[in-house]
Amino acid sequence: MKMMIASDIHGSARWCEKLLAAWEAEGRPRLLLLGDLLYHGPRNDLPDGYAPKRVIELLNGIRDHILCVRGNCEAEVDQMVLAFPVMADYCVLPLPDRAIYATHGHVHGEKNPPPLLPGDILLCGHTHVPAFNRHESFLYVNPGSTSIPKNETPHSYMTLEDEQFFWKDLASGETYRSESINRGSDSFLNN
Repeated sequence: MKMMIASDIHGSARWCEKLLAAWEAEGRPRLLLLGDLLYHGPRNDLPDGYAPKRVIELLNGIRDHILCVRGNCEAEVDQMVLAFPVMADYCVLPLPDRAIYATHGHVHGEKNPPPLLPGDILLCGHTHVPAFNRHESFLYVNPGSTSIPKNETPHSYMTLEDEQFFWKDLASGETYRSESINRGSDSFLNN
């Protein structure tokens, strides 16, 4: 199974176009979007290439390939213009011996996780900072931001392939980090 994961497009057509070019290059896998698709939000400056109507057109063009959860910038009006569901607070994706709990991160995040079983993965966006942090009983993973990265991190997305996460720089296409779900996870699974 291969999945592409991205978050925080915030209405940037420039970075959404780069994301969809990367999606094509990745072989058009299922695309999981972790929210904040169209609006930049009051705390962020306008991202480069801000054109939410173009982002709508781009994402609607691949709607059958998208799974999405609601970010803190989504509203009912966004659902009116997007042709795929965007208002779910979370989704749970089963893996052979654990689950991925995917959410934006503004309600349940690394410091306030939802109920998880030992070994589960909490997958969030929201912070705009890529992360892979092992906690006592769960793994916290963040792809970073497509359009407004923070802490001097690259514009990025992630793929999940064979229980391995790969963070990729949207500008260069290069993988800049990879982490195995299973490395050091025995303590999770034996609790």
